Amino acid sequence: MKKSEIRFSIALDEQKIPEAISWSATDAGADIHFAKAMNISIWDREERGTMKIDLWTKDMPVDEMKRFYVDMIGSLAESIVAATNDEFMGAKLRAVGKELAQHVEQEERGQRQ
Repeated sequence: MKKSEIRFSIALDEQKIPEAISWSATDAGADIHFAKAMNISIWDREERGTMKIDLWTKDMPVDEMKRFYVDMIGSLAESIVAATNDEFMGAKLRAVGKELAQHVEQEERGQRQ
């Protein structure tokens, strides 16, 4: 059986707030990649529930955080269709993502004026 590992490293300040997030994966080469935020959801088969890790660095701007979550909703839409072939759920998630993207765009236009 082939195994692959993904490693995350979180640098914390004195108050234990993330300053830097980096990751590497055995299938992604030797490079270390950097991120401002991460969201990991894991289905616990024994508890039959979701375990989550949400982290973001203190230099992650609010507008980028909102875009991050809108992008995740789009990814969830694609994943649910690929995993279950449930087009209804995919369409609902896409609609929510589109509505939230428009909201974020309106906020950004309002800030620039």
